[in-house]
Amino acid sequence: MSQTVIQNHTYLIRRNGIFYFSRRVPADVRSRFNKDRVIVSLHTRSLPKAQRSAATLADRLERYWDSIRLEVFHTRELGLSLVQEVEADRSGVSVSIQDALDSYLRLKGTGRSKTFFQGAERAVGYLTEATDAEELSSLSASDAARFRDHLIGKGMTAASVRRVFGTVKAITNLAIREHGLTCSNVFANVFIPDDEKASTRLPIPDENLVAIQKECVELDDDARWLVALISDTGMRLAEAAGLLVSDIELDVDAPHVALRKHQWRSLKTRGSERDIPLVGMSLWAARRIVENQHAFAFPRYTNGSGCNANSASAAINKWLKPRVPEGCVVHSFRHSLRDRLRRVECPSDIADAIGGWATSGVGQKYGSGYGLEVKARWMERIASLNG
Repeated sequence: MSQTVIQNHTYLIRRNGIFYFSRRVPADVRSRFNKDRVIVSLHTRSLPKAQRSAATLADRLERYWDSIRLEVFHTRELGLSLVQEVEADRSGVSVSIQDALDSYLRLKGTGRSKTFFQGAERAVGYLTEATDAEELSSLSASDAARFRDHLIGKGMTAASVRRVFGTVKAITNLAIREHGLTCSNVFANVFIPDDEKASTRLPIPDENLVAIQKECVELDDDARWLVALISDTGMRLAEAAGLLVSDIELDVDAPHVALRKHQWRSLKTRGSERDIPLVGMSLWAARRIVENQHAFAFPRYTNGSGCNANSASAAINKWLKPRVPEGCVVHSFRHSLRDRLRRVECPSDIADAIGGWATSGVGQKYGSGYGLEVKARWMERIASLNG
């Protein structure tokens, strides 16, 4: 940012055409403040207007500083000494990075899954690997840049680096607010370059999808029920793995999954809570799950204390790998569902309602959304594609 000192005009500087008031704090009162210069934007490009505003500010500051000098004079005259106020300077407050993490997990971790705790602990672990700092107040912008480079050096994609930075920023922000620290969050504005490592998740081709669904029926076990359920609903893996059997409604005109948040499994967004019609292979899988007569749809991965979606993901991706093209994973079923909905020319806002995707536009916030019967009609159309 360019800066020009305006000659012959006291206390004025100009940055990119805007005038600023700039004046040093007098040495005899400087210890009472957190900086040695006052710089205030005057919000004008007009020199006459800036001169008038600067003169007013200078006069107010002089009177304020005189009041401080008078206060000091009277306290000394009476044999008193000023006691520094606690809130005037928080630089002496010591909060370690570990203390910040502990506070974050304690305050934000209620009802969160094990992956929330693991993610926060892992992110702070990366930070302590990258820097020697132990206190939040000792972290600098160069530490944040070193942290970024450390993560990139570990082979992380830009998306992964941003995710880790987001966690560390959240931990730091909470600690600053909770302890009233005056330090800034050095992780807030760190530049993270894009890369070419991020791979696009591909949809699963129709022929592979049909073969996978056929094999699910042949193997007929709980892992294959999970695959089949996802294949024709487009649910996220954790959404499906964390279901109760009571979330599945079969004895109704439009069989469906009532996807709701549970204490052992949260949902990604508010829009993720939805009713999803059961058609094709997802309806077959739902019936097999209900026949299994267990409270949890997938007790291998879920109980009252948590949903181990990572374990389900590892097992299913291992099974899928020889059955799908390179680049396809369990999340690819969601991409396939979107493409199949496009193929039957399903309106995008109905597709969003089925998949729990965010729908843009102010108008989408009005009304109660699409009914189950409307969504079911479109889902029946995509089920018939693979007939």
